[in-house]
Amino acid sequence: MATYTHGHHESVLRSHSNRTISNSAAYLRPHLTADARLLDVGAGPGTITVDLAQHVDRVTATEIGTDELALSQALVADRGVQNIDFSVEDVHALTFADDTFDIVHAHQVLQHVADPVQALREMRRVAKAGGIVAARDADYAGFQWFPLLPELDEWLGLYRAAARANGGEPDAGRRLLAWARAAGFEDVTATASTWCYATEEDRAWWGGMWADRILESALARQLVDSAMATPDDLRGISDAWRRWADDGDGWYLVPHGEIIARA
Repeated sequence: MATYTHGHHESVLRSHSNRTISNSAAYLRPHLTADARLLDVGAGPGTITVDLAQHVDRVTATEIGTDELALSQALVADRGVQNIDFSVEDVHALTFADDTFDIVHAHQVLQHVADPVQALREMRRVAKAGGIVAARDADYAGFQWFPLLPELDEWLGLYRAAARANGGEPDAGRRLLAWARAAGFEDVTATASTWCYATEEDRAWWGGMWADRILESALARQLVDSAMATPDDLRGISDAWRRWADDGDGWYLVPHGEIIARA
């Protein structure tokens, strides 16, 4: 198993809890049907999960451990959603029977697993014949921003190195099509979409979130403990994120790869 680079600090959950079908799974929306049974792999804080539950018959949400799964369970209980089940699962070896789900979905998961091809094989196995396996992942090497601050280049290099040290692939978005074909899919539609932060409100949210994450999250601890960066280095990067957020010309692009694969 790979190690989850981000961890679950409040600054991380602040980011992940902003995700919805609209901003993170629009490519999947046309394929959701009222009678579908859907598996949501790596549900995280559950915001996409509860959105999906509004459009299908039943959702099974998974996470790698009970503590991680408790995040989505808490949101589902708070929202009063009744058509979501939960299961602790390793995507490399799912416990579900073959041909169980109409749709199998994973958002920002394959970049963090040890063997994304095996994960897709398992997702394919538990999908019904003719069903859909859908995945969306960021591609860190494609991140673009303005103004060009050297500290943000340093941040990107450190993140990609840390993710790979943990057994993940931070540039997963561009690899999804190849991984799906290696997993045995023949009918695959590959697309792309972006998050873009350019308004004052969006810059404050995105820049402020990363300014906190680089100091306080599991990533920060890993970078310091492994001597990849010093606390002073991270404080300099955090300051740069806030300078970027305060710049009226600030612009940031986060590209994602997406696949819809037929089982």
